[in-house]
Amino acid sequence: MKHKLSLMERFAAVPHAVWTVLFIVGPLLFVAYFAFTDTKGAFSLSNIELLSSYSHIFFLSICFSLVATAFCLLIGYPLAFVMSRCKPSTQKLLMVLLMLPTWISLLIRTYSLMTLLDNGGLVNSLLAKLGLSPLTMVGTGGAVILGMVYDFLPYMVLPIYTSMSKLDNRYLEAAADLGCNGLQTMFRVILPLTLPGVISGITMVFVPSISTFYISQKLGGGNFDLIGDTIERQFKYPSTYHVGAAISLVMMILILISTAVMNRFSDSDGKEMVV
Repeated sequence: MKHKLSLMERFAAVPHAVWTVLFIVGPLLFVAYFAFTDTKGAFSLSNIELLSSYSHIFFLSICFSLVATAFCLLIGYPLAFVMSRCKPSTQKLLMVLLMLPTWISLLIRTYSLMTLLDNGGLVNSLLAKLGLSPLTMVGTGGAVILGMVYDFLPYMVLPIYTSMSKLDNRYLEAAADLGCNGLQTMFRVILPLTLPGVISGITMVFVPSISTFYISQKLGGGNFDLIGDTIERQFKYPSTYHVGAAISLVMMILILISTAVMNRFSDSDGKEMVV
């Protein structure tokens, strides 16, 4: 039997509906409008046709995002597993340590990492004291990927940790009774059961990684032009608003596809879903 919303429940949903229309649906409609019009407001597909000239930027952004997501998964999955196996007090401590950097602004964290990796930064100063040659890190693709991993790693760990914390230990005991070793248990029992958390983590890292621009500007030294950088540059001048809107439209489509994939493979209870 379907539950019918009462008048009070409908009234309580009004602020959320108004917020959604004003700050989500409205801006999306404006982006779509600018993407399919010219500077005079007439319907035009020229902005969409220009997207082919930005194909290398899309390709580079997707590559950087996939590499950063892969590193976050390689680091985050074992970390989430270790956290889930610790006693509750230790889990709380590790969770605070994991979330502590996210309480600081992304800009400050990126500046801090840039200070560490700069030519005269802490890392190169330590290498100089050890008699080693300094490394050029800022302005490289590795620095950009490192910044993405550093900033978005918690978003990979949290959903995987949630899935692992709900894992019934009886499955692990049954696997051991059936002769599975630790590696077999990990790949044949734990990984399939925590796959929804993995899919959620991948999406939650990939989406902000592909749309970031500040990390690539500061740690990339202006040597890498990603999607976020291109959109920001296009919206600096009114004459290029429409091209920027077209690129933003493609970005929204990529995000919607990622979200749809995550919702498709997330738990049926919806705790790891986003809309």
